[in-house]
Amino acid sequence: MLTLPLMVGLGLTVLVTSFLSGLFGMAGGMVLMGLLLILLPVPSAMLLHGVTQFASNGWRAWLWRRHVVWPIILRFALGGSVAGLLFALVGAVPDRAVSLLILGLTPFLALAIPARWALNAQKPLHGVLGGFLCMGIQLVAGISGPLLDAFFIRSAMTRQSVVATKAAIQSVGHLVKIAYFAPLVAGSADETVEWTVILLSIAMALLGTNLSRRVLDRMSDAQFRLWSRYLVMGTAGVYLGQGLFLLAAH
Repeated sequence: MLTLPLMVGLGLTVLVTSFLSGLFGMAGGMVLMGLLLILLPVPSAMLLHGVTQFASNGWRAWLWRRHVVWPIILRFALGGSVAGLLFALVGAVPDRAVSLLILGLTPFLALAIPARWALNAQKPLHGVLGGFLCMGIQLVAGISGPLLDAFFIRSAMTRQSVVATKAAIQSVGHLVKIAYFAPLVAGSADETVEWTVILLSIAMALLGTNLSRRVLDRMSDAQFRLWSRYLVMGTAGVYLGQGLFLLAAH
């Protein structure tokens, strides 16, 4: 059970991370996932993160709905469904250290993709592959934003279209994550996520998303791409260090 100070801290964290997600279409969920993995068991952390980010991304997709590129959503949903089905058949639950390591490594792996294999979400086959890979990473590490960004960084889409389309894709991904981890939490006597925490997180996620909208309108496409990369790589470095520390302590 979370104490009042921890609940207040969590609420403020969700507010700030939802603002970051609304501004860059990623990063915020990555920061929140790392915090939840420290505070809660992995299944509970995954469930609360899924609920919070589903609210944040779903509301962001609605606010920018006229910029959503729906054919891309359908392709990613197809690939993600295959990955979700495979995980459901295996029933795997990731270890905290492994989740943090993958959380930290994902942005670096995304950048390491050779230029000749350049990924582009606007290409049909790339969209299906992206959905499969991103859903797999999301069920292991809790987030897939940095990898998802690799499919959009070379596209000709505006920052509004990138944020809106990624929000819709991530909403689907977090919904699958909720469906996967909710039964694991419900079936365990040692794990629970209180309704007060869930409602507080949803409220803060919606508020943070709303606050980010005006800032995104004033930002240029060049600033958007530059700052999003700096933010993600810095956060990834922290989680990579935490994951290595936990792995060494085992």
